[in-house]
Amino acid sequence: MSDVDEAITRAHHEEWARVVAALTRRFGDLDIAEEAAAEAFATAVQRWPADGVPPNPGAWLTTTANRKAIDRIRRESKRDDKHKEAQRVYDDDPPEPAGAIDDDRLRLIFTCCHPALAMETRVALTLRMVGGLTVPEIARAYLAQETAMERRITRAKAKIKAARIPYRVPSAEDLPARVTGVLAVLYLVFNEGYLATSPDTDPLRHDLTAEAIRLTRLIRALLPDDGEVAGLLALMLLTEARRTARVSSGGELVALDEQDRGAWDAALIAEGHRLVRERLAAGVAPGRYQIMAAINAVHTSARDIRDTDWSQILALYDQLVRLDPSPIIALNRAIAVAELDGPDVALAAVDRLEDKLADYHAYHATRADLLRRLGRSQQSRAAYDKAIELAGNTAETAYLTRRRDQLQ
Repeated sequence: MSDVDEAITRAHHEEWARVVAALTRRFGDLDIAEEAAAEAFATAVQRWPADGVPPNPGAWLTTTANRKAIDRIRRESKRDDKHKEAQRVYDDDPPEPAGAIDDDRLRLIFTCCHPALAMETRVALTLRMVGGLTVPEIARAYLAQETAMERRITRAKAKIKAARIPYRVPSAEDLPARVTGVLAVLYLVFNEGYLATSPDTDPLRHDLTAEAIRLTRLIRALLPDDGEVAGLLALMLLTEARRTARVSSGGELVALDEQDRGAWDAALIAEGHRLVRERLAAGVAPGRYQIMAAINAVHTSARDIRDTDWSQILALYDQLVRLDPSPIIALNRAIAVAELDGPDVALAAVDRLEDKLADYHAYHATRADLLRRLGRSQQSRAAYDKAIELAGNTAETAYLTRRRDQLQ
């Protein structure tokens, strides 16, 4: 990849949400914002190789996208309902701050997470508009068909426009009804950065994890007493702390039991542990993110994989399953079961999830590992093959391939 290609890729990772948010604020239309942003990046692909990368790529992209939006509105200005929008493009007055925190991307998240939209639709739309994830990436996160996801996002944008949903951080009394969807979005944005689902991008996308953490900190400033906000922030920090140890110099994913724990970020772990302890001291029944953060706190408390308190982890998973009986949580619980009750017991639990997770690579990777531990090499190899077929990124594929090829 050339330096210009790298600059365009980096700009897309870092600037997409900022450009879309700025255009949404100015024009009040998600379709215009997204299409103009996409056209600006397409223009960069054409012009930057010849003209050079601008000193401030984000400003260049925003200016170009604004011009693209203005051109579109002018083309449509003959329509009566477009006259006011056409006039707006000449308004150079700075916008008034909206909400308690003046952050364009946070306002865009709350716009996309309006309770008038179904929860899954809120999350999918925000992943597209704010996270900059592609429709295939979002579909993989949901284990859904791409065409269905595309229709869902299109309908959501149309509903926001028809209902005139405002572009702002809601007032304090409106926040509790909106924050659940916002946290779900930030969690999935973080997950895409933690382990990308596409083979065409970096396996770990620090731009996404950093942005998810930044926005979660802003939400915590808005709702400092919300346990789930604190729990999600703790979960992100404890996960992000392991980032530099998760991919080898050769580009292969490094499993938790093989990671250099000395390379973990001690400051992030300390902050995450403090948040977990604060929630425990609050004496309030924990929610989903708080329990997941507690599980990660146990993992990051162990100086060596052999010191891991698997009994505590399993007890936390039992608590989590009662709140969220999803098959993915059940799959993760089975990994803890394997450490306490043996791989045969865990395999029986995993096999019961086949009808729900047959297209999920981690299901087959977990089965492959359990079968390997049981000495069933031929079946393990078949499971590894399926996991490799479904795996999203190059680091995970390399790891699974090595594990498969080590089988007798």
